[in-house]
This record gives sequence, C-alpha cells and structure tokens, in this order.
Amino acid sequence: MRSKKLLASSTVILASAATLAACGSNSSQSSAKKQPLTWMNTAEIATLDASKATDQASVEQINNVEEGLYLLGKNAKVQNALATSTKNSADSKTWTFTLRKNAKWSNGDPVTAQDFVYSWRRTIDPKTASEYAYLFSGIKNADAIVAGKKKPATLGIKADGKYKLTVTLEKRIPYFKLLMAFPLFFPQNQKFIEKMGSKYATASKYMIYNGPYKQVGWTGSNLSWKLVKNGKYWDKKNVKLDTVKFSVQKTPATDYNLYQSGKLDAAFLDAQATKSLKGKTDYTQRKMSTTQYLAYNLKKHPEFKNKNLRLAISMAINRKELASTLGGAANPATTFDPEGMTTVNGKDYTDTVKNAATEKAATYNVKEAKKLYKQALKETGKKKISFTLLGDDDDTAKKASEFVQSQLEDNLGIDVQVQSIPKKTRMNKMMSGNFDVVSTRWNADFADPISFLDLQTTGASYNYGKWSNKTYDKYVAASKTTGSTSTRFKELAKAEQILLEEQGVTPLYHPVEAWMVKPSVKGVIAGANYSFKYAYLK
Repeated sequence: MRSKKLLASSTVILASAATLAACGSNSSQSSAKKQPLTWMNTAEIATLDASKATDQASVEQINNVEEGLYLLGKNAKVQNALATSTKNSADSKTWTFTLRKNAKWSNGDPVTAQDFVYSWRRTIDPKTASEYAYLFSGIKNADAIVAGKKKPATLGIKADGKYKLTVTLEKRIPYFKLLMAFPLFFPQNQKFIEKMGSKYATASKYMIYNGPYKQVGWTGSNLSWKLVKNGKYWDKKNVKLDTVKFSVQKTPATDYNLYQSGKLDAAFLDAQATKSLKGKTDYTQRKMSTTQYLAYNLKKHPEFKNKNLRLAISMAINRKELASTLGGAANPATTFDPEGMTTVNGKDYTDTVKNAATEKAATYNVKEAKKLYKQALKETGKKKISFTLLGDDDDTAKKASEFVQSQLEDNLGIDVQVQSIPKKTRMNKMMSGNFDVVSTRWNADFADPISFLDLQTTGASYNYGKWSNKTYDKYVAASKTTGSTSTRFKELAKAEQILLEEQGVTPLYHPVEAWMVKPSVKGVIAGANYSFKYAYLK
C-alpha cells in the first residue's frame, strides 16, 4: 500500500487517497465538531500492528491512529509530523531527524527517538516475520539482519538523546524520505507492547496511540468501530471531528441504501450504480495507484511455470470488457505499474515500459490464446488445465473473478472454480501458499515503480506465486544502486518488460473507486491514505 519526496522527475496520484482538508468558516467547523462522521470500509481490519499490517484497511486505520516522522499531503507532498527538522549528509547516507518534544502517546508517555529505534528493530527482526521487512533494504545492515546473519541491534538507527534520531544508509535511497511517511517506519512503545504480549494490536483495547485519533470498539473480528479524538495528540487543536464511525459494508446496494437514509456520509458504488449515478452532485471518483492482478502458484502447480500457459490466460481475457463490467470502477491494465502514478522527464513511466511484446501479451486475442494453450498442454503433458481462482468476497471482486472464470472456460476450455472468501482469510491462504491462482491487488506504498517491481523479485515475501527471473532481479537491483534518475527508470522499465512479456503475473485492471459523498463532508481528495485529521462536517 503507500508514499514519496517526489523525486524531481516523479509525480503521483496515490491509491485510495482521501485527505479531507479543512475549509470553510471557523464557526461552521466549531458547530460541526460534535457531529460524528459516518464512514465505511469494504473490508475488515486484519491488524493494527504497524510491523505486520499489509492490507489497505489496516494501513488506513493505522494512518489515523498513529504518526511517524512525516505525513503526506496533497499529491504526496511530504510534511513534517513528529520530525521538526531534517538534515541529510552530502552523500545522502546519513539522515538526522530532530523530533518535536510535545508528542505523546495516548497513555501520556512521551514519544522519543528510542521509540523509533525499538520499532525498527522489532519490525526487521526475523522473529516478527514482517512481510514488509524488505523495505528496510539499503539501511545499514538491514539485508544481513533479514537474512539472519546479524542482530537487529546492528541496524543503522540510533537515538542521540530523547529527541534526536540518526539513520545510516549503505547506499542512497532515492525514495527514502517518502518511506518515512509509511506506517512500517512509525514509532512503537516498547513498554506497552511487552505488557500486552501476543494480544498487542489484535483489538482496540490492546493498542496505544500517538496519532490524531484513538480507536475504540474493534474486537479483532467485528465489523464496526469508532475513531475518537486523541486528547494527547500534539496537534489536537487542528483535529475538527470528535468521532468517526466506521462500518464494514461488502454489498454496495446495502451501503447506498444506508447513504440514502442518512446513516452513512459516504457510500462505495458498484458497477451498476456507478453508471446510473455518474454526474450526480454527490458523485466522486478516487483514482488509485493500484493494480488488480492474477498470481500463479508455480510451486504448487508446476504447469504454471510454462510461459505459454500464462500468456494464453492473459490473451483470453478481454480487459476492456472486464472494466466495462465493473462500471466506472476500473481501467484495463496492460502494465503492472498503474498509469499516471509516476512521471519521468514529462513522460508517463508506463509509456517507457510498453513495447510490441508487452502489448501483445495483454491484448485480447482468442485465436492466439488457443494456439498458445494447445502448445502449453503439449509442453506440460497435460490433457486439460483446471484450477481454483481465489478472490475476495466483496461485490466488485466477485464480479471480476466470475468474469475471468467465464472468459477462460469459454475461450480456452479451462475448468475454473471461483472461491470468494473474506479478505483476511484470502490473505492468510495466499501468504501460506495455499492457493492455485489468486486475484489480488497492490496499492503503491509510495509513487515509484519499485513499489510494484520489488514484489516479484526472487524470494520476495510478496512474491506469492514464486515466479522467478534472474535478469529481472538484476535490473531491479541495478535500479537501487545507480545515482542517475534517468538510468534508474530505464532499469526499472527493462525489468517490467520482462515481467509483462512472460506474464509472471497477469495485470487485470487498475481500480478507480466511485463513491457518493455528502456535500456536508467538506474537503478534497488528496494524500496517501484515508486521513480524517482535517475532516469536518458542515
């Protein structure tokens, strides 16, 4: 999921980005302060542990109840949060952060530099099993710690007193400042975590907060909870709402009915509602830096190692028709990175990726797909391919899975069984390798192609299907060591071309969220995740 100091050559519109910025008169804000905002999620929370959160719903909650060195404003602009000033060495390998002295945890403890040291060491410790540990790569000794060759205490981070933090890198990380706004790098309170033990972050009452809100009422499995204003927050005077009420709504027809009856201030729309409501006063779209894609389990099903089989599946899917089926909630995906996320020298990065081979791999062509499928059967010694397609149980995800099922059955004769389950359960099955093919999505952690391309490197924790290509790995690695921005993006483009030409994963669509939002919700759509710090109701 995720963030950026936008590189001089990069601009971004980030995934599910919704900062409701304050506007209007002080009197209207004051009178609305006690009025709760009623919001919704389409999926349940998995965890509030910043070291372990991987799903969008969890990360969005963490962004509202915790805070790091920076926060992201409109168009992912980095703003100071816990850091009041930053110094960067000439070689960009030493970063020194001065922390504000008035930041506190919700129990009254001060937020200190040691909280960052503890948090980072806890996250990168192999015992924590953080799937995001790879994002520490480039920080001194991080790779060796992840590999079990060095102790977490050797990580390149230290506290110089209570309010000065120094981070040492092994190499320049072009997107480092943006990483610091991502929850993985937020501070954690050691005393509280050790007191909670295994219960930590599994429910609202087992959490401690340093952000604009505290969460109450989440038991770990229920579908409703609240965010309440954190009285210990350093910037509480600018937090306009006292309460944000959340509920999980998986059926768009239901949430729209709740919206119409005044029980929700915003409602997520399905394909049919998007078509009929587009143009209405309350209608709004949120362009996301997100890709929905198919991942093939090469370890469990060796037949998916066959490139022709993966290409046949890709060419048998009409992405334009799929996007149409999903209404205004999708754009066809021909690249792994979303279009419009990153600009290189005035040109969209994805335009540098596309070539004849990548375009062919993503073009609907039943005749060619059948030819490749026949060849794949011969090469794998199979008479027929069959598999279960794992996906989420929300309305949009089910529609997409059923569409893929129909296309592959009608065009290739592949027997596809769809298994639609709650997102948390799907993630657990996916992470344990218990799937045939999974329809999953990735939201950019920060607006840079590496946020997507790192996922498919050999051995990466998010490489669920275990696709591997040494040349791909080489290009991704090279992009992290060059000092030239232009050269770096060329290396990334070469890597993505390999991924697409082989269909190591099969991009399906880039989601575009369509919502109805009441005019009384004042603000603009911007930022890196849903953030209600500056939200208010008129």
